[in-house]
Amino acid sequence: MRWDNLRLTDAGGDDSALPLFARGAVTRTFDTPEFRGMTFYEIHARSIINKVPAASRVPFSYTINPYRGCGHSCVYCFARKTHEYLDLDAGHDFDSRIVVKVNAAELARKELAAPRWGGEHVAMGTNVDCYQRAEGRYRLMPGILRALGEAANPFSILTKGTLILRDLPLLVSAARVTEVSTAVSVGFLDAELWRAVEPGTPHPRRRLEVCRRLNDSGIACGVLMAPILPYLSDSPRQLEATVGQIAAAGATHVTPIVLHLRPGAREWFLGWLSREHPRLVPRYLELYGRGAYAPKAYQDQVTAHVRRLAEHAGIGRSRSWRIRPEQAAKPEQLSLL
Repeated sequence: MRWDNLRLTDAGGDDSALPLFARGAVTRTFDTPEFRGMTFYEIHARSIINKVPAASRVPFSYTINPYRGCGHSCVYCFARKTHEYLDLDAGHDFDSRIVVKVNAAELARKELAAPRWGGEHVAMGTNVDCYQRAEGRYRLMPGILRALGEAANPFSILTKGTLILRDLPLLVSAARVTEVSTAVSVGFLDAELWRAVEPGTPHPRRRLEVCRRLNDSGIACGVLMAPILPYLSDSPRQLEATVGQIAAAGATHVTPIVLHLRPGAREWFLGWLSREHPRLVPRYLELYGRGAYAPKAYQDQVTAHVRRLAEHAGIGRSRSWRIRPEQAAKPEQLSLL
C-alpha cells in the first residue's frame, strides 16, 4: 500500500463517512474564515523522510512533507493526483481535506539521528507547501527545522507562503552549521490571474517581499518562476515585468518553468480553463494533447527569453549569501519579523 507509512490514531466514534485511509484519524474542523469548509485529518506517520523515486526528474533524493493536500488551491498543482492514493479526489478534496502528520518533528529528530542516515540534503515544499495556511495553526515546521539544525543536515525549502518568515531565526541558526537554501514560487504578477488560479496564496508581491527579507537576513533565496501559463502569462511584456520585480527583490537566481499538466491536475485545470477562458481550450489541447508537457520548442523559447531578461537585470550578481558574523550574534533581532 502506497500510504502504509501513515499510522492512524484512534479517535473513536462513528467514522464510517471518512475516506478509508482516515478511519481512526483525529478529524477536526475550525470555524474561522481561513479554514471554513476545510477538514483536517491528524495522523501519526510511521516515517517522515521520504526517498524520492529514481525515475523522478528532480535534483534531490529525500524530502519531508508534513502535510498532504494544500489550502493554496492552485488549479494547476501537479501534486493533486497524490490525493487519489488516499481515496480522495484530486479536485475539491485536495484543496479542503488536509492530512496533518502531527508527529513530523518527532520523527524527523529520530530519523536524522539514526546510524543509517547519511546526512543527505532534504528538500521541503516540493510536493505540497509546508508553509500553507494550516502551518499557522499546527506549527510543525519549527520542530522540523530545529531537528535539521541540530543534526547540521543540509536542507532547502520552496514555498508560496509568507509564514516562513516566522521561522527566520531558526533558518539563520541552521545556516551557521549547514547549507540552507530557500526559494519562493512566483510565476506572474497579474493580480486578476493570481486570484483565479492561486486563490489561497499570498499575493505574488508579498512572496517577493519574503525573498527580499530572507536574502537581507543572509538566507539565500531564489525564485521559481512557475508556472508560466501559455497565453495567460507568457507574453514578452508580462515576462519582462515579472523578471524585473524578481530582480528588484534581490533573488539569487530565477528558474523559469512552463506549466505542465499531469493527470489529476490536467482535468482540474482544463475544467477551470473551459469555464474562465473557453477560447483557449483548443490551444491548450494543441500544446498538451500528447502529454503533460508543452512542446520542447515552446518551453525552450520561453525559458531562454526569461534567462536573457534575468542576465540583463543582473539577477544573482555580486552578493555573498553566507551568514555574516554580525547576524549570527544577534538572532533576537530576527524574532521580530
